[in-house]
Amino acid sequence: MMHLAYFDENKYTAQNPYFYIGGYLVPEDKARQLEDTLIQIQYNFFGSTSLMKETEFHGKEMFHGKGRFKKRKLAERVQLFEDISKFLISNQLPIRLVRIDVNAHRVKYSYPTPEYRLGLMLILERFCDYLQEADDLGAVFGDYEKDEITRAIIDFSNFKMSGKTPMYHDRPLGRLIDTVYFTHSHHSRFLQVADVLVYMAGRYENIGTDPTKWHDLQVYEIWQKIKASGNTYIQHWP
Repeated sequence: MMHLAYFDENKYTAQNPYFYIGGYLVPEDKARQLEDTLIQIQYNFFGSTSLMKETEFHGKEMFHGKGRFKKRKLAERVQLFEDISKFLISNQLPIRLVRIDVNAHRVKYSYPTPEYRLGLMLILERFCDYLQEADDLGAVFGDYEKDEITRAIIDFSNFKMSGKTPMYHDRPLGRLIDTVYFTHSHHSRFLQVADVLVYMAGRYENIGTDPTKWHDLQVYEIWQKIKASGNTYIQHWP
């Protein structure tokens, strides 16, 4: 058996100075069953099972009611967050995320590694930690980012050839096969779930108090349930 690991990332901004990257792992022998569940969730919300941009789960747009979610009721959009969280929790899918405090990272190191490159190294290490525990191999899939894809594949190849990442703990990546595969998120429902995870982490891991708006509080509590599921690990850097 093998595991399929899916990851996405958010964008660093002055308003949100934390870079998140990560996702979750899918056991190969359950992939068809799990995909069928996501197809059902998609059909319940969109009335379609087609893989296209118009039927894509996208955390930010789901939350704010933008794009394909425009004019959809708040309760419907909150229910979609709930359905995706239930998919993760009920199937006990291991979630691995990395949070980089970008400003602290840039202050601490004279020549700081760019956030995406650093985040990729760390999330690959965390996926491998899980694969080591499970005594299994894994294949990694990421959202297509035109500006980052070539560098990421070269980095991954170099890590594999050297036998480890250049981080302090020198984590071997031998349990990951071949390369990092990239595709557009609207072509993969599994990647879309990673997008929703990263959005919730980026929104709720940095707040000091509970939200006050109804739908914000509902999605916040959904995120808390995911964190309390026992299968979520978030690495903080530095």
